[in-house]
Amino acid sequence: MPDKKEMEEKMSQLQLLEQNMQALVTQKQQFQSQLNEIESALEELGKSQESYKMVGNIMVKSDKKDLEEDLKKKKEVAELRIKTIEKQEASLKEKAQKTQTEVLGNIKEKE
Repeated sequence: MPDKKEMEEKMSQLQLLEQNMQALVTQKQQFQSQLNEIESALEELGKSQESYKMVGNIMVKSDKKDLEEDLKKKKEVAELRIKTIEKQEASLKEKAQKTQTEVLGNIKEKE
């Protein structure tokens, strides 16, 4: 039977895991938002004859193919980061469930 100190450590470990999961959810939302913007830009680029990109505070005419390639690379990176975050989420979720089961089991033992 674990002592009070071990229980407190497990509970703070569980809180830390939950905070990390929340941070990952926030990161994932940011990358999904970027991905949506990129997909929208690619769609609009496909419809237009001329293309421009932002450089600082000004718009500069750009080669459509170069811009398309750049957006596709950015899309690939965003998708890869989302997949990585999803793997991290799954791992943290598994650890959190295990820790939660241990904490609940220890609480029931004390009753």
